[in-house]
Amino acid sequence: MDQDEKLDNGIRQQARELFGSAGGRAKAGVRQAHGFIKGRPRHQQVLLVGMLSFAALVAALIVYLIILIPLTPGIDDLKQVSSARPTRILSADGKELGTFEQGLQERIKLSQVSPHVVKALISTEDHRFYDHHGVDFTRIAGALLASLKGDAQGGSTITQQLARNMFPQEIGRARSINRKLKELITAIKIENTYSKTEILEAYLNTVPFLYNAYGIEMAARTYFDKPALKLDVLESATLVGMLKGTYYYNPVSSPERSLARRNVVLGQMFKHGAFNEARLKALTKRPLRLDFERQAERSGRDNHFTAHVRKWLLEWAAENDYDLALDGLVVQTTLDADLQAAALRAVEKQAGALQAVADVEWANPGLPGSTSIGTYTSMRTGVAPFSYYWRTHGAQLDAFVRETPDYRKAVEGGEAPAAALKRIKLDRDFMRKLRESKARLEAGFVAIDPMSGEVKAWVGSRDFARDQFDHVSQATRQPGSTFKPFVYGAALENGISPEQPYVDAVMDIRAADGTVWRPTDMSGTSGRQMTMRDGLVYSKNTITAQVMRDVGLPPVIKLAQNLGIRESKLAAVPSLALGTSPVTLLEMVSSYATIAAQGEYRKPVFVRRITDRDGNVIADFANVAPERAMSQASSVALIDMMRGVVNRGTGTGVRYRFGINGDVAGKTGTTQNNADGWFILMHPNLVTGAWVGFNDNRVTMRSSYWGQGGHNALLLVGDFLRSALDSGKIDRAAMFPGGRPAAPRQVQEEAPEEEFIEPGDMIEGMPPDEPQLQPQMEEEEEPIEDEAEEVIDAPMEGVPPPPPPPSTQFD
Repeated sequence: MDQDEKLDNGIRQQARELFGSAGGRAKAGVRQAHGFIKGRPRHQQVLLVGMLSFAALVAALIVYLIILIPLTPGIDDLKQVSSARPTRILSADGKELGTFEQGLQERIKLSQVSPHVVKALISTEDHRFYDHHGVDFTRIAGALLASLKGDAQGGSTITQQLARNMFPQEIGRARSINRKLKELITAIKIENTYSKTEILEAYLNTVPFLYNAYGIEMAARTYFDKPALKLDVLESATLVGMLKGTYYYNPVSSPERSLARRNVVLGQMFKHGAFNEARLKALTKRPLRLDFERQAERSGRDNHFTAHVRKWLLEWAAENDYDLALDGLVVQTTLDADLQAAALRAVEKQAGALQAVADVEWANPGLPGSTSIGTYTSMRTGVAPFSYYWRTHGAQLDAFVRETPDYRKAVEGGEAPAAALKRIKLDRDFMRKLRESKARLEAGFVAIDPMSGEVKAWVGSRDFARDQFDHVSQATRQPGSTFKPFVYGAALENGISPEQPYVDAVMDIRAADGTVWRPTDMSGTSGRQMTMRDGLVYSKNTITAQVMRDVGLPPVIKLAQNLGIRESKLAAVPSLALGTSPVTLLEMVSSYATIAAQGEYRKPVFVRRITDRDGNVIADFANVAPERAMSQASSVALIDMMRGVVNRGTGTGVRYRFGINGDVAGKTGTTQNNADGWFILMHPNLVTGAWVGFNDNRVTMRSSYWGQGGHNALLLVGDFLRSALDSGKIDRAAMFPGGRPAAPRQVQEEAPEEEFIEPGDMIEGMPPDEPQLQPQMEEEEEPIEDEAEEVIDAPMEGVPPPPPPPSTQFD
């Protein structure tokens, strides 16, 4: 039997002895009282029984109060709440990113509050405030008497109300004796801990006033657009009047009730000597005047990163017994404020430009056929965005309408489906908003330090205020060919050389269920031999499928999971090799960070450490030991293979558009019908990745050029990395093992004009009506005609060397 059990048994034994002896004494007392009463006149018996019953009731109440005392907030709790500070979220360089305030609140001293407010509060809520010690028994008796007469009144003091505001969970607001007794005990504790001034100050700083405003300062700004110190007597009476029932006496929604209540408060102020009767009459005739304006939500500073941190912190605080609104913790995140600013600029600029591309390409039957962003941005103002799309996709638009809550509600309410569809489509404003939401291009971006796992930049959408859905950690999309390095990495782990030859030809790949898969490339096949290295560089589906066949699905899945795909489920089907299983951008960039760290996996870290209000570290999440996910030799070989993607494959745009000359390696990705564009780039100091697409993947980029990850997502990554290099945030000279400086190239930021490949080409043997289930196409990721200009520095056999790119500047 351990020490705790012995202690528990000892307490139980003492309790049995205590209550046993108490029970015996009680029985003896009852017998003694019975003997004392017996034989007395009837009226004396009734009186004595009543007195003894009352005494027993009082004694029971006292005992119950004694039992409740340890169940109510203690002195330390009171002191902690009085010095409450919200938890602050900081960037890695100390800039404040957000706080955990309880609503909109600004704590001020009592000296910063108008004297009219204090007088109105005491006169109305607790005129004996300075005469009692937390509980006004005289007022309680008066309230009970009035209630017995049918005029229900409250007897709570300001201190008791403060107790409810300070400890809403511990005390509650239920109408019960238990709650009232807890409130009474806590109020007495408050009075014994704080001065009257401190109590008034705490009360006025915590009382709620609707519209997420807490405390008199935010109330003054919300309803009268002035600080609390400048509130006049009428404004003070209006706000104090709300305390009886903030919703019922809301001056915005119920001005008549609020005016009447304000005048009641003025009457109480007159009654307790605030002013004379003439002044009262003059004041009560004045109208109710507001200068109402909801205060800007401080969470407006939030972005997808801080929202992710908040969600995680709430779980952490619950597990570790911290109050984020009161404990004044300081949360130091890993986010680099300068890199975050660069990421936001890149997403805003490049995704906005790509929106212009989509708007123009879907505006008319014909395609502009330009590889210049400037062409589209100049044409944008002269077209009706997506007008051609909606004219040619009527059935899809009807499907969008049927998926809205408005349509479902109408049909569930009994309206005929056809009638509901027709009626809703006649609502021009509704349809305009629906079309705009579906036609809005979105993006996600994240950057991770591969040597620490720390997240340095995180942009979940083009505009957090408009779209809170996080395309970094929440959105799961098919990764396309960005998944292929896992296939080639598994091959390296299995001893297959990067120079292993394969035939560029369509082959039958038999799945475990006996079905045959025949992946193809849009550019066709040459029938010639190609090394495994070039299969990755040019993202050949035919070669990737053969590599996956030789390695097997289980090793590919295991490696992908080891590298960082640890939340999303990977389907064990052959087309997985081409990236058909949806994953998050965070998982993909984390996986590439593992490769960049030469096979050492580090879970993405977004909170570095947490300190208390005194600066003591209470949690440290930095410097976590890495896991070996892939051999160093295989990682170095894979990095070298992926260098080819940016040197002579489908990722060359990062060099010729943005002048990135450092030792970098990466991979582009595009999914069926241009639904998703991906680009992930590895630098020794930073791994960055971007996704571009529409929230509804039935809406896609129109042309196969701008629909490719090497032409859309690459723009976001290239823009960001150029800023990071120019600012010195990452080292231009840093190199992976075996790296060497790249030859400087002329920055032109525009691809050669070329003929587009029209969308709609399907992969052989796959059903055209299920694009989300089909293996992915990488239109850009083979040495095809429209990509030949980008295949430079030792093109593969059979592909002519490209002409030099023009020097036209990119807008």
